[in-house]
Amino acid sequence: MNDRRTEKPLTSKRLNVLGFGSGLLTFFLISVLILAIGAIVMISKLGFKEFFLGYWGWLLGLAVLEIIIFWTGIIMVYVTSVQLGMKMRIIGILCGMIPIAHIIALIFIIKITSSEARFEKKKIKLDNQRKDQQICKTKYPLLMVHGVFFRDFKYFNYWGRVPEELKRNGATIYYGNHQSAASVEDSARELAMRIQQIVQETGCGKVNIIAHSKGGLDTKTAVSCLGMYPYVASITTINTPHRGCEFAEYLLGKAPQGLKDRVSNAYNTALHKLGDPNPSFIAAVTDLTASRCRMISDITDNFDYRAAGVYTQSYGSCMKKATGGAFPLNMSYNLVGRFDGKNDGLVGEPSFHWGEDYTYIENKYKKGISHGDMIDLNRENIKGFDVREFYVQLVAGLKARGL
Repeated sequence: MNDRRTEKPLTSKRLNVLGFGSGLLTFFLISVLILAIGAIVMISKLGFKEFFLGYWGWLLGLAVLEIIIFWTGIIMVYVTSVQLGMKMRIIGILCGMIPIAHIIALIFIIKITSSEARFEKKKIKLDNQRKDQQICKTKYPLLMVHGVFFRDFKYFNYWGRVPEELKRNGATIYYGNHQSAASVEDSARELAMRIQQIVQETGCGKVNIIAHSKGGLDTKTAVSCLGMYPYVASITTINTPHRGCEFAEYLLGKAPQGLKDRVSNAYNTALHKLGDPNPSFIAAVTDLTASRCRMISDITDNFDYRAAGVYTQSYGSCMKKATGGAFPLNMSYNLVGRFDGKNDGLVGEPSFHWGEDYTYIENKYKKGISHGDMIDLNRENIKGFDVREFYVQLVAGLKARGL
């Protein structure tokens, strides 16, 4: 089954509306400021009463015009912006009637939406320029493998805007379609069946696997222990805990059994309703602990991937402060740091290293790059790190290797 799903692509029409709306808000802000200064000057010369009695008609007309400009602009950006987010939209509404605060909120809205319009237009221009190059058209298709506690939902892609960007540049993409939470061994079996299914149904011969988080452990096991290496051209792991998470070991050891049972049962019940045939919260978390990952790596890392014709590489990133990640990574960052040191909110940096090549992705700006940022989980344009272009260049690199 070919599941090259498509998301609604970014269009220049949407961005034109967004840019125009942002421009209207900028004009509104500047014109109101100029009118306010002009009014103050006139009042100082004529007096308050004389000014309003003499110019009330003009004032009413200008007020109506400014209201029209403001609401037209705000509706345009609220409807078309992706980066504005629900939080900023609510702030804008709540601050709308608060003096000074409404100006500050409006400045932030203009900054976010105008930056989004410029950035996305540049990306469309870049993709149009290199369209004929098909730089992501690899010899073998991509198999993208999700991490723990997520599924390959049809209408909410685990990889955010990344797959659509890759397909614009020539990539053919499939997904793991495995359960959200299971032991590494069970997930590896599901992936092995998925790999065989893709190869048999398409005749592609092999796949290039890009795996995030626990998906990297699942993939290594499927290739090295379940005989999938003839059908895999490359493995790229993204923020995978190859050496496990010390903080996960600590939490499992300290949490009361009753609490673990309640959380596990609630999660398993919910995911079973969403389609997982046999989810296991505890089995998945246990296989992320440092001790368990060492056991897994003792087996999978002794396999000679290069001799088997499988190119291997890994990537990792880290946050720089707790506020640099969305919930719950902002809550876990400091805790993980106590046990695993420099981390992405879930996994310590030393745990990312694996394969023939390792690349640490660093953002020079204060935010850093979280575990979720590496898969575009929040669809956020991060200053200093273009996640979509990161994957385009990653896949272009696989193509350059003849994979």
